Amino acid sequence: MNRRKFINRTALTAAGIGITGLIPSEAGAGIIPPSDTLNVGLIGCRNMGFGILQHHLSNPGVNCVALCDIDDKVLNDRAAEVLKDFSQKPKLYKDFRKLLEQKDIDAVIIGTPDHWHCLLTVYALQAGKDVYCEKPMANTIAECNIMVNASKYYGNRIVQIGQQQRSGFIFQKAMELIKADSIGKLRRINIWANFEYGVGQLIVPDETVPAGVDFDMWLGPAPERSFNRTRFHGSWRMFWEYGGGLMSDWGVHLLDIGLWAKDIIKPPEKVLVYGANSFHEPRSRDTFDSMSVIYPKDDFVINWDMTAGISRGPYESSYGLVFIGDNATMVADRSKLVVYPEWDNQAKKSKTEEYKFTEGKESHGEHVKNFIECIRSRQKPACPPEIGRAAAMHVHIPNIAARTGEPMLLWDDNNNRFTNSEAANKLITPVYRKPWALPAF
Repeated sequence: MNRRKFINRTALTAAGIGITGLIPSEAGAGIIPPSDTLNVGLIGCRNMGFGILQHHLSNPGVNCVALCDIDDKVLNDRAAEVLKDFSQKPKLYKDFRKLLEQKDIDAVIIGTPDHWHCLLTVYALQAGKDVYCEKPMANTIAECNIMVNASKYYGNRIVQIGQQQRSGFIFQKAMELIKADSIGKLRRINIWANFEYGVGQLIVPDETVPAGVDFDMWLGPAPERSFNRTRFHGSWRMFWEYGGGLMSDWGVHLLDIGLWAKDIIKPPEKVLVYGANSFHEPRSRDTFDSMSVIYPKDDFVINWDMTAGISRGPYESSYGLVFIGDNATMVADRSKLVVYPEWDNQAKKSKTEEYKFTEGKESHGEHVKNFIECIRSRQKPACPPEIGRAAAMHVHIPNIAARTGEPMLLWDDNNNRFTNSEAANKLITPVYRKPWALPAF
């Protein structure tokens, strides 16, 4: 299927014929040469997607030529902001397929709920676009695999997963210190995340779909549901059909850094898991508010600890990582990096040098800049799909363990299955609601 046939197909689908599936095809457009101008389109405009677009537009030579959202109010409000702040007037769409037909778009930003990431990424690649996809890269194991395979098939495209800490100074410096042996042999990584929002919203009854919202398109491949605001804007991630709760929202960021310490790009072979809903009152959610996970590695261990409904944690931070080595303990979050040396009793001195940096900031801008640079150079970005998959698998597998009541899961990556739980294997691949179909990669 060439680009012309793809566009014809999506035009027919937008007219109501329906998509029956995607088949691998020839890459759409050719490689974009280095240029002073980059045209981007955004799919999913409400929150993080729009923030990422703003970072794109803060770079010289980047134009927003298209916006797409299923909510008229969000779409019109964001269009007004782009016009006011950047003097640009993008075309507006409620159907992403129409956006992908727009020939002058070089790159697409995907800021939708997680259950849309796979389809949108594959469609964008098939349309010849580069892709910046928010994290986690997909909502299921099978979708992660499809996205990796699709990005390899369309090998001339750039795909950046939005794990922006890979582009931030603090975490780059942490990796530099670990790999320079500054903290000695790495023995353990303790990671925690405590956030109040993770318990979900107060329970409210279903209601009619708000005016201007295409809720059927919002659901997309997810099961048909009546409308409930606690499953929609801002809180959808607490339901398995759309997201993975606090575990996938923050876990994918923090565990990614733990994996980076040893350059791990494969899923966990074993996880030991406890997951529960222990908050004191019922909330509107499927996902867990408390989880503990042990990831045994070859020569060290990663420990994950999560408690929703609170906002305090070790080292005066609601989230963070502790890298424990023979020579020092290093603590990191997005605002600080501190090395606490061990004391050498024989030599009567510290085993390594102290280090302290407390002026950290968010690194979305740096991650976007890396994406833009890679579009122009055609070099691999900071977080390609292989890295995104590894982080996502480290959150999906524990979630599956907790959902199936398995205290331990064993993963066989060569055969893409769990070796000790058929119940867990049933949660690897999602069932898409017709007319949507899982891409064939």
